[in-house]
Amino acid sequence: MQKDPMTMWERIGAILDSARERTLGAVMDAMEERRRRRDAAVFSIALIALSAKMAKADGIATDDEFEAFRRFFSVPAEEAAKVSMVYGLATSDVAGFESYARQVAKLFRGEPTVLEDVLDCLFYVAMADDILHPGEEQLLEAARDAFGLDEGAYRRIRCAHVGLADDDPYLVLGVAFEIETEELRRAYRQLAKEHHPDAMMARGVPAELVTIAEHRMAAINDAYEKILKERGAA
Repeated sequence: MQKDPMTMWERIGAILDSARERTLGAVMDAMEERRRRRDAAVFSIALIALSAKMAKADGIATDDEFEAFRRFFSVPAEEAAKVSMVYGLATSDVAGFESYARQVAKLFRGEPTVLEDVLDCLFYVAMADDILHPGEEQLLEAARDAFGLDEGAYRRIRCAHVGLADDDPYLVLGVAFEIETEELRRAYRQLAKEHHPDAMMARGVPAELVTIAEHRMAAINDAYEKILKERGAA
């Protein structure tokens, strides 16, 4: 019995469609890989430029600040010359800082904890000389605004580098003064979960950002312990 020619052509069509889908899938995978590489390059350049301009904020970019950046960024030996060149060019002045900050914000839209990590890096560079200059804090606040971070997040990171001092521990934890102790404990556990280095690695946070998570966790722990002590609930 002769086969229905339509069935044959339909089968051929199905094979061609399948081949197209496989080809399209390969193309899409390649495009996604290129996008990831492009985003990684944009992020790296933006972070280098932000760090360099932060170093320049007090009027002069020092060797200590560059070394602080190198320790944080873990620059591969084969990339050291390129990184130094970009860093050196960016230290000419602070112009363009907010533009780079907006690029980073766009890359990590919807991921506030990652943006906190970047702000943490900038604090790290700013505090290389153990002094937070007014010009540096002005740029840090500009980064906070570009990243869309709230005051609690900013205080939490600031305290990790400058110390708790007179900063309100409730602001560091992002909770109200009237919060019940049990609710406070839940808020603390949630922050610890979000900012623990292991959790950051699981989220796929760039490796160079994970190294500073311990500082922020220390600020969270200090603020939490201070509130518990004040309440006699330690």
